[in-house]
Amino acid sequence: MKFQVELILLALAPVFLLCILWEWRFWRRRGRAGVYDWRDSLCNACLALLHQGADKLAWLLAIPLYGWIYQHHRLFAFDGGWLSFFILFLGQDFLYYWFHRASHRVRWLWAAHSVHHSSTRMNFSTAFRQSLMYPVAGMWAFWLPLAWLGFPPEQVVAVVLLNLAFQFFVHTQAVPKLGWLEYVFNTPSIHRSHHARNPRYLDRNYAGVLVVWDRLFGSYVEELDSDPCEYGTVKPVNSFNPLWVSVAEWRDMLREAWRADNWRDRWTLLLGAPEAVAAIVKKQEP
Repeated sequence: MKFQVELILLALAPVFLLCILWEWRFWRRRGRAGVYDWRDSLCNACLALLHQGADKLAWLLAIPLYGWIYQHHRLFAFDGGWLSFFILFLGQDFLYYWFHRASHRVRWLWAAHSVHHSSTRMNFSTAFRQSLMYPVAGMWAFWLPLAWLGFPPEQVVAVVLLNLAFQFFVHTQAVPKLGWLEYVFNTPSIHRSHHARNPRYLDRNYAGVLVVWDRLFGSYVEELDSDPCEYGTVKPVNSFNPLWVSVAEWRDMLREAWRADNWRDRWTLLLGAPEAVAAIVKKQEP
């Protein structure tokens, strides 16, 4: 199977922009123009451009490693047909689930991923709010098993990008629950809960395309009308400067690790879960 990734993404670009325009008008006509804020949307657009530049550089460095693993250490030889694509899709979506879950539970990864959650708004433009620091955090390493299994690097990159393209469409408040689809696929309702900072929703619903992983591994939570989603991070960034939004959590993480009393606390502050990090930061408070 031949992947025309660049053509697919190029074709989707105007679709993304039209969705944003439609959603903006949708809420404006219903008296909820505040769902969008031009400063927030502009920040999202700038973050998308920064992310794309960093992502292209990361792929230039990572693809030779994928290729070396594929050429010399692959376990199988897939033929590139539709069955091969389906297996690759399932494998990448499964690995994305664990990458996403780790990005909420390991602070080093959260330092990059927190950028995506830092907006207090939820709309299609929020999907563009990505971190230029993902290559530093190590996102590329999560797809290495796919090359080891026997998928060519260009196919791995294609499925990663298509997975992310799908996720654009779940960043909206305009679409209600979707019935039985919620048992299989990630939907706007499921992803709204993921972006919420309410205690009920915090660190749940890590799905990329398939929500079955959340249901299998106990991380699924349903969006409830009785507990409306409040968006943003527990520790607000309070800035529309894309460069500051990109590095704010890295600054806090490194500063707190530098001030730690011992190496055990330093490693926890760099790699620990949110609860462990919070306990040490509380000790550092004057």
